[in-house]
Amino acid sequence: MNITETFGQYVTKYTDRNPAQGRRLLKLGWEAQNFKFRHFPDQRLMPADRYLAQFMMESMLAPLKSPDHSAIVSIFVPCELLQEAGLHPYNAEAFSCYLEASRVERYCLQQTENDGLSETLCSYHRTFIGAAERGLMPKPKCIVYTNLTCDANLVTFRHLADLYHVPCFSIDVPMTMTEADISYVEKQLRDLKLWLEHETGKTIEEDKLRSRVERSRRTLMKFEQYQTAKAEKYVPTDLVTPLYSGMTNNILLGTEQNEHYVDLLNQDIKKAGPARGQRIYWMHTLPFWSDAVRSLLYFKEDAQIVGDELQSVCSSDFDPSNPYRAMASRMVHHALNGSIHRRIDNGIAHARALHADGVVWFNHWGCKHTLGGALLAKKKFEEVGLPCLLLDGDGCDRSHGGEGQTLTRLGAFLEMLEADKAKDSKEVSA
Repeated sequence: MNITETFGQYVTKYTDRNPAQGRRLLKLGWEAQNFKFRHFPDQRLMPADRYLAQFMMESMLAPLKSPDHSAIVSIFVPCELLQEAGLHPYNAEAFSCYLEASRVERYCLQQTENDGLSETLCSYHRTFIGAAERGLMPKPKCIVYTNLTCDANLVTFRHLADLYHVPCFSIDVPMTMTEADISYVEKQLRDLKLWLEHETGKTIEEDKLRSRVERSRRTLMKFEQYQTAKAEKYVPTDLVTPLYSGMTNNILLGTEQNEHYVDLLNQDIKKAGPARGQRIYWMHTLPFWSDAVRSLLYFKEDAQIVGDELQSVCSSDFDPSNPYRAMASRMVHHALNGSIHRRIDNGIAHARALHADGVVWFNHWGCKHTLGGALLAKKKFEEVGLPCLLLDGDGCDRSHGGEGQTLTRLGAFLEMLEADKAKDSKEVSA
């Protein structure tokens, strides 16, 4: 048994006795991990990604330290308004990743199974609900969520509001993309501003909000520049960094830390060596805990993940002079909103831009949007010359197993890509 498993067992034992003690132990463990990130970072990572590990851990610790100044949010809520209201985004999906990494996800999932919650609900959501019901997750100031792309949101966040007895605000995003739809969402965001002011007692200043949304746009533009430069470069990566930047390019947009991270990325890429090995573009969430995936893609020069769909779902094409309309436009034109064709086309565009050799479409158990579009996605990716592997699994619940199948199928896919590249190189030289 390793230290993480032991830590998880102690967290569950203390939480059963006294949830407050369980939370204190969880916070202490995460603070110890953050100390390691600060003073003994993984030297295989480039400086930007070392900073990102700290930034994300601090984002997870903030709600544990000060839950009264935090708001539970779904992943695609525009959080600039919350930041200006003095509320830290307390994201359900991100917390479930960290709970899984701390080996307490089974304890949380068991709670939802005992309650009869459907196993077809996304395991990220079930993990967070179970942690909340066990008392491991502290009570927030409020909850803000959107129906954007994930139908589990409609169940999860209302359930949490009832459990915690806190006010809840829902943002409805239409699946169509007309100017009227943007105006409809803009109106809701203006209402959210008033609602947040009422709940927090803090005035949201328009000039500061405008500056924050401008920072979001600037950050996205810089990230797009980094992605362009990355197409010809090799960047060593683990299995959590792609998931981290999925969070930074969504809920943490608008923060100074996020812009600093992207500035570091652009500094690092200038020093990176030339591209090498098989370049994989990953669609949907990533099972970072999987030993099978780890054995094939964790800091490997012969095969690495060069991009993740969740990094590039928001465009920088918005006008920050009207911050409410800018955020509304970002939501309505979100790459995962609307038809599955938009999501696939967005994935194709980014995979090509990053010079990916192949694509993994991860069929995360419980995500109907992903599962339903899988066969169409494979067809469309391969029509444009991008081999696509449909890989079944669960991003958060390791008890679903399938490690042997994952190792076999992913390994065979990488071998096929290598053989194709060798064949193409031989034909060119001939």
